[in-house]
Amino acid sequence: MKFQEHLDYILVPAGLLLMFVYHAWLVYRINYQKHKTAIGINEIYRDLWIKTMFKTKNNVLAVQTLRNNLMASTIMASTSITLSSIIVVLMNNGIISNDDAGSGDSSNPLLYGNSGEVVQTVKFFLIICCFLTAFLCYVESIRYYNHVSVLINVPLDELPSRMPRNHQYVARCFNRGSNFWSLGLRAFYFSFPLFLWIFGPIPMFVCSSIMVVLLYFLDGSKESEESSHHARIADDDRDDDDEDQSKTAHVRQRVDNV
Repeated sequence: MKFQEHLDYILVPAGLLLMFVYHAWLVYRINYQKHKTAIGINEIYRDLWIKTMFKTKNNVLAVQTLRNNLMASTIMASTSITLSSIIVVLMNNGIISNDDAGSGDSSNPLLYGNSGEVVQTVKFFLIICCFLTAFLCYVESIRYYNHVSVLINVPLDELPSRMPRNHQYVARCFNRGSNFWSLGLRAFYFSFPLFLWIFGPIPMFVCSSIMVVLLYFLDGSKESEESSHHARIADDDRDDDDEDQSKTAHVRQRVDNV
């Protein structure tokens, strides 16, 4: 069917474009409106946490927290490389194949779209790329967490005079490790629509649309909206108090003049 063959060329790029546009918008929000995103707020709190650890000298709590992050990154990295290896093995053994390769049609009624051999190869290649990207991101996350586990125990007073004696460098390393963790998780998110692409372009596009909506609510920060609302209320109350005080002072001045 010609319509089935061309449906992949319409819905699949549309779904991927939807995901890329959303994440481009998210990057803009993180860079210029950090307080309105969960990732930006978490970055601010991690900076404060590092500063607190340097002040309180609570090295046991710091090392335990970093160990938990290292274990999580290690598990996700192992999962990523395992899944990509399984897919490669299945492809090499011919288990993931198509009997109607080259015809573009599929006898399976559950598959609607182009099911040619080239398209099937592209599907699993993109899935493998997602898992390999996630693996590299989690490895970088482990690298930065290892650096922080050493740097957080260094006394700042004993650093050379030409080096800045503050917690900013350690906080940047900690935030980079967390950012690589987030990137690895985003690679997993991208793999879900690609997995559903195996069953056709329609499930893939629907999954991309639903995932963008869910990520919009997960990446947003409701606390920032509530705090800004409370701040506006406090400003209004403060303006009312200032107006009442000015009126009272004006009345007292008139009474004194009389």
